[in-house]
Amino acid sequence: MAGDGFDPSQFSENQQEALGTYTAVTNQEPSAAIPILERSQWNVQIAIAKFFDGEAPDPVEEARASLASSPAPPPNSSRQETLMNGFSRSPRPSNRARLDPAPRIVPQPESQHVYRTPFILTVFLTPFNLLYRLLSGSLGFFVYLFPFLPRMLSGLAGSRAQSHRQRDTTERRPLNSQDTAARFAREFEEEYGQHELTFFSDGYAQAYDLAKKDLKFLLVVLLSPEHDDTSTFVRGTLLSPDVVNYINDPQNKIILWAGSVQDSEAYQVSNALNCSKFPFAAVVAHTLEDSSNSMSTITRISGLVPPSAFVARLRSAITQHSVTLDRARASRTEQQATRNLREEQNSAYERSLAQDRERARRRREEEEARSRAEREEKTRAEAAELAIQNLEQWRRWRAQSIAPEPSASGEEITRVSIRMTSGERVVRKFRAEADMEELYAFVECYGILSRDLTSNKVLEPQGYKHKYRFRLVSPMPPTVHDLTGGDTIGNKIGRSGNLLVEPMDEDDDT
Repeated sequence: MAGDGFDPSQFSENQQEALGTYTAVTNQEPSAAIPILERSQWNVQIAIAKFFDGEAPDPVEEARASLASSPAPPPNSSRQETLMNGFSRSPRPSNRARLDPAPRIVPQPESQHVYRTPFILTVFLTPFNLLYRLLSGSLGFFVYLFPFLPRMLSGLAGSRAQSHRQRDTTERRPLNSQDTAARFAREFEEEYGQHELTFFSDGYAQAYDLAKKDLKFLLVVLLSPEHDDTSTFVRGTLLSPDVVNYINDPQNKIILWAGSVQDSEAYQVSNALNCSKFPFAAVVAHTLEDSSNSMSTITRISGLVPPSAFVARLRSAITQHSVTLDRARASRTEQQATRNLREEQNSAYERSLAQDRERARRRREEEEARSRAEREEKTRAEAAELAIQNLEQWRRWRAQSIAPEPSASGEEITRVSIRMTSGERVVRKFRAEADMEELYAFVECYGILSRDLTSNKVLEPQGYKHKYRFRLVSPMPPTVHDLTGGDTIGNKIGRSGNLLVEPMDEDDDT
């Protein structure tokens, strides 16, 4: 048998799986579940059935216990069994009388189905239906011609119909457990008037399970309306103030379930509890002395009993088993408190773990955001540096293609005075037929041309499209000479002119 400490490693994989299934269904602790699984040869279905239906005593174990408790025969002695002394020795009386197990009864009421004839069978029976209607019509016409025949036949069938009607009145419609309990409570109140008893509002199996779960006493009262002592028992004993107060006292922890044996469920319960006489009452309780999940009948009260004797029988049985149940309740409360503490600790651990995960997630997101910002900044810096390199390379490449300054004679020229953004004034002559872009390129590449850095051959940068970030403006009159229209320098400026280099925003295009 397993001890109080539970070590899963000492069981096989199949046994651990069976233990997990059993504890999930019954909500028992492993220390209490292992013994019943061992007694059931680790069969989960048998163990669960024993838990809910009660465990019958094992004759093999009882025989072993009796052999172990019997004294050994003295050595070198012989005993001769005769008819006089062979059966004279009576067995040792047990410390406690063996209680009868109380099984869990689940009624199976007759289901009320409406059967419909299949279509093929309906087609097959159609000729017989027509023949029946024809015969019925002929019989009706015959009765119309001879009206005295029905009165003669009615006297012969009267007694049979009367007995049939009497048999029908005793039949009760089968209902489910909850509706059956409600019907019994309603009929009980109609018969005996208002009362203070609180009947359990569901079936016997549900009351049985509740008494087993909460470690309470289940008082079962079975009545037979056809019995002569039923009315006297109910009015004089069951509804007496002493009995009602004792049953309703919450300290006694009694669940009252009652039923009429005319109902299928109460009839099955009477057979299971070995009811021999009506009215009948029995107390069913969780007997931990037999096993950890057995339910037994601790007392039976049959026949007409005075209220004082009824209460005395109930008090004696309940007092005798209250100590064990109180100890079990305290143990279960302690286990529940331990389980709640463990769940609270697990919940606190899960919350702490969730907080740690949240902090780690935020830290990871911050690191990713910082890394992404650094990458974007690096990408922007590289793009800016590449743009500067491309601009410098383009200036060197474009400066190579700028035409040299023409002489003052021999061709049409335009003399332009340009004030740079640095304040320097540059005066240069351009061919009048040169494109206006030539003047813009001169201003863009002035730094390269002034330092004479065009000696080395430079290629145009790949994938770079240059945009001028300035514009040339004539102060008098104020005129902007942009590159739209593609006109020549002579047509834009004339033979001479003064120009200002005016920087542009990055959003403006020239």
